[in-house]
Amino acid sequence: MRNKIRIGECILNYRRKHRLTQDEFGKLLGVSPQAVSKWERKICYPDIFLLPIISDLIGISIAEMVK
Repeated sequence: MRNKIRIGECILNYRRKHRLTQDEFGKLLGVSPQAVSKWERKICYPDIFLLPIISDLIGISIAEMVK
């Protein structure tokens, strides 16, 4: 079974659940709303140094995000 990177999906689900815009979520991480949009659309992924911060913020382990 192949691993699937789910970071964008996890971010999108968290944002919708907490009614945050991409801009608001981006401000929590110090990134642009365009970056958040690209993550959610799987165009690119967050910098590896942001993964622990994202993990803590959304309450999902890094391992779960890259299942």
